[in-house]
This record gives sequence, C-alpha cells and structure tokens, in this order.
Amino acid sequence: MKLGLYGGTFDPPHLGHEVAARTAATALALDRLIIMPTFSPPHKHTDTDSAHRLAMATLLADMVDCHCETEVLCSDYEVAKGGASYTVDTVDMLRREYPQAELYLLTGADMFHSLQDWREAQRLLSMVTVCAFLRSAADDDLDDQRGRLEQEFGAQVILLEIPDLVEVSSTELREKLAPMFLLPQVYGYILRNRLYGTDKDLKDLSLDELRAASYSRIYARRIPHVQGTEETAAALARQYGADEEQARWAAILHDITKYESRERQLQLAQKYGIILDGQSLGAEKLLHAKTAAAIAAAEYSAQQAVVDAIFWHTTGHANMTALEKIIYLADYIEPNRNFDGVDAVRTLAKESLDAAVLKGLEQTVQELEEKGAVVHGDTVAAIQSLKEGQT
Repeated sequence: MKLGLYGGTFDPPHLGHEVAARTAATALALDRLIIMPTFSPPHKHTDTDSAHRLAMATLLADMVDCHCETEVLCSDYEVAKGGASYTVDTVDMLRREYPQAELYLLTGADMFHSLQDWREAQRLLSMVTVCAFLRSAADDDLDDQRGRLEQEFGAQVILLEIPDLVEVSSTELREKLAPMFLLPQVYGYILRNRLYGTDKDLKDLSLDELRAASYSRIYARRIPHVQGTEETAAALARQYGADEEQARWAAILHDITKYESRERQLQLAQKYGIILDGQSLGAEKLLHAKTAAAIAAAEYSAQQAVVDAIFWHTTGHANMTALEKIIYLADYIEPNRNFDGVDAVRTLAKESLDAAVLKGLEQTVQELEEKGAVVHGDTVAAIQSLKEGQT
C-alpha cells in the first residue's frame, strides 16, 4: 500500500493545496492520501480554532477525493491529540496503523527547506519518502536541498513539478481574503463562520456567495447536481416566464441539508417548527426538502416563493406554482441525471411545463411502487391536480 501524508495548518486551505494534493496522489499512484491539519504547529502561530481548520481541511479532502482515483481522507489525529504537532510522532502512529505501507511525506517548498531542523529529522527521514512540490524543474534551490538531505540524512526525495501550482501566502490570504484562491466550499465555510475578519450578513449574499455557502454544506460529488439544477431552473424560468433569480436561489439551496443525519434532520424540524407527517418522518429524502426550506428562510432570508419551491421539490403538491414546478422539474432532469425515462421528460419540458412535471411525478410513482415503497399523499394530489388542469 502506498500511503501519503499531507500535513499543515490549512489556515485556510486554498487552491494551491488542492492542486498539489491531487497531482501528488496521481503522480505517486497513492492508494490513500491523508490530509492532516495540525493542532499547534511548532514552526508557526495560528489564531484560527483547530476545529475550524479541521472542518475546512475536510472540505479540501472531499474535493480532492472527488477528482482522483486515490482514496483521500482528512484525519483529526493531531487535532484530537492536542499539544504541539510533530510529524515524527504522526509518522510513528501511521507506521503502527499501516505496518506494510510505503509512506510518502508531502510538503511545500518552505517546509522542505527546513526538514533538517524538524524534531528527530534523521529518524523521520528514515521512515518516509519525501515528496516536495515545485513549480519548475529548474528550481535550483530545491535541487540543492534534495542533495543535502540525501547526502547528510540518507533521505529518499522526489521533487514533483506542478506547473499549475497556485503559490499564495496563507498569511496574506487571511489578511486580504481572496475568493479566487479558495475552493468555493471553503470560502462558503469562512463566510458562514465569519472567519478571518469577515462579517458578511448571510441574509444579504450575492449569488456567488450563496453558491459558496451552499457548496460548503454538501459533499463535493453533489455540487455538479446543484449546478446543473440551477442552470436548468434558470432556463426553465426564462422559457415559462418565472422569476429567474428566484429559480436560481431555490436551486442553489434545495439540497443544503441533503447529507445531514436523520437525527439532525429531526432536530432541525423541531427547531423550526416543521410539522411532519408519518411518511416524511420515515424518509430522509423527504425530510431534507423541509429542513432545507427552513434554513433558506431563517439563515438566508429567502423569499417565500423560494422557500415554498424548496419545501415541495421532492413530493410536489396540488396546485403547484410555476416556480415550484420549475424546481421540481429542474431537480429531476438536470444534465447529470441519467436514468430510464429522463430523456422523455426532458423532451416534454421543451413543450409544456405541466406535462413534463406530470410525467416526472408519474414515473416517480411507478418507481416507488416497483420498490414496494409508499407514495406520498402530496405526490398523488399533485398528479391529480395536473390531470384536472389538462381537462
């Protein structure tokens, strides 16, 4: 097993970290890459709470995992351990947990230049292969350092050229927060938690900021679905005369509680006074629409039409508004969807909003019945209402 360790403060994690981790995972053919934020780094000071840095590093790991074949995890080992974080101690732990693994220590240029000064450097370098990131093969400084480590410590060193590496000072990034250097979900987490001096009112976000906040609450693999739903909803709104901005808001926020646990969903329902019927109580897929709608209203001050469209996007209901139909349909037919019958609904959507929504609802009922699942009463009512509208 080839195991990589990428440690750091990640204060905050930025695009340079993402590109380096993804490139190293592929170039080294790692089986697993562990991203590990420090609790208290010996070489620098950080004022950012370790829990926040861990949460942001987890978003980074999720994004890297989504875009390479290597399994990428974020470990809370050093944060949970507390105290000063020394890499040699962490490597000792990994060797115990993975005794047969080849260990690769991933590091940026700054840390690479100081490796000889790390605690128990000789022992550390005997246990790992060091992989240092560089932007150009002509980086003489890194090549000189490699020679020194190899000669004086017997180290094994790989210099990995990453031409697209984003070099940005974390200190400068904290002082002048620049979204263009951050993963959108990390930027959204920063906005939501008012880190690094940000004090943005979440009830007054631009669409780009709203997207970032939404992406910070879901898994990276879900982001293309949300993006596809947004663009489909916007196109349908233009086609059928609905408010495009409302359609974008509803699509951006419709899945923000998709990955909350059932227990957390029920806590949110209680917090926001959501009355749940027996069918919704038994299905997390239905719960997330209700709780997402509540958060859209409470935290982001979404308009009522937007809140309603999110609330009904899984079941539909009788006498749906145009926006509710659009969000239901956009969620159903967005370009990343690939299941039997979706193309037929896409074709209908070009001709009739009602006919497309009806077809989607009927296909959902058929699928549920084939699985032996109970069809929600609101879905039955939605179908009946659309059929009556055709007569």
